[in-house]
Amino acid sequence: MVASVGSEIVNALSFAFAMFWEILWALVIGFALSAAVQAVVSKSEMSSLLPDDSPRSLAVATGLGAASSSCSYAAVALARSIFRKGANLTSAMAFQFASTNLVIELGIILALLIGWQFTAAEFVGGPLMIVLLALLFRAFLRPRMVEEARRQADRGLSGIMEGHADMDMSVAGGSILSRITSSKGFTAISHYFVMDWASIWRDIAIGLLIAGALAAWVPDSFWRGFFLASHPTLQKLWGPLIGPVVAMTSFVCSIGNVPLAAVLWNGGISFGGTISFIFADLIILPILNIYRKYYGWKMTWFLLATFYAAMVAAGFAVELIFDALGLIPSTRNAKVIEAHVTWNYTTVLNVVFLALASVLLVRFMRTGGPAMLRMMNAPASPPALSDATEYTCPMHPEVQQQEPGRCPHCGMALVPRGASAEHGHH
Repeated sequence: MVASVGSEIVNALSFAFAMFWEILWALVIGFALSAAVQAVVSKSEMSSLLPDDSPRSLAVATGLGAASSSCSYAAVALARSIFRKGANLTSAMAFQFASTNLVIELGIILALLIGWQFTAAEFVGGPLMIVLLALLFRAFLRPRMVEEARRQADRGLSGIMEGHADMDMSVAGGSILSRITSSKGFTAISHYFVMDWASIWRDIAIGLLIAGALAAWVPDSFWRGFFLASHPTLQKLWGPLIGPVVAMTSFVCSIGNVPLAAVLWNGGISFGGTISFIFADLIILPILNIYRKYYGWKMTWFLLATFYAAMVAAGFAVELIFDALGLIPSTRNAKVIEAHVTWNYTTVLNVVFLALASVLLVRFMRTGGPAMLRMMNAPASPPALSDATEYTCPMHPEVQQQEPGRCPHCGMALVPRGASAEHGHH
């Protein structure tokens, strides 16, 4: 019996590692491209760009979100930050949705593990979900609720990834290409790349481990029964309704839920249900608790209800659209069990992009990265310790002042001088 249990554990770990190996190069290129975009897109002007819930503001919010980090916790923290600075709540939530559901790396991983149709569904369903959310907010959100949420947000209760969301290392001046290829641009890219990895590696690891365990231990018959696979019409109705509920209880967010989505798709969840499951990373239980801290109980329940409704409706819409176009895959062969490590194009790509990751990591280590990494979960504005305390920037130690504030070069919150000893070389 012990041998049998050990074998099952080995099988689960092997499934998890096989999926990780399959998507590793895509994760590297996705985070590298995202880092390059963040290096030339400033966070400091976001609030002024999102003054209302007009179509223009929602489009800008969607574009800024798609160019931002894929970490759900960082997206939630940044959405509160721009809301506190005066951004419209609907546009801030649209930014938050796009930050986790319309990013480059999510689309690549979906194509690799489940199929290109799911990537297409992401980019169709994501904007549709944002439109539906805006309509729900316009119909049911009252100004009094917004003011109560703003007062709660201004209390500044800490969530997760506050420091990461507060960092702005974007490079200004010159063409986009010159900014990316400059020394400051290279440094900014390396910092965003490593810190984005640091912010989501737990979710990726947990998602892979849970997916491996489910693939190894849960029989297909259970999934087929749970997702009503023998009743095609009910399956299409049930999938988008149950997908977000499964996501809520999985505790996995960001792109870490894609391996789980692969298991569920193989198990019999509908196409629209898979999409609604992927979209539901912003209503998992830990994030709902952060909403409670940020905006209060009343707004948390409102966000849960409207987010869930928008996710379900988007899932239904994607199901109908892709079914009408004949784009729903006829087979369920997501790369869970058949994925394995061999000397093929995946291995070659992994070697090449791991070399790129190594270059960025070295740059990160040599330019004050470790000190900034320690501040990822720090509050955005640390309180003063004493009148005599001197504050400086971990990345730009030449910045020194007697009051807490922000670095004029990178936007980082300044820290007491003793906390930034390992500032690196510039």
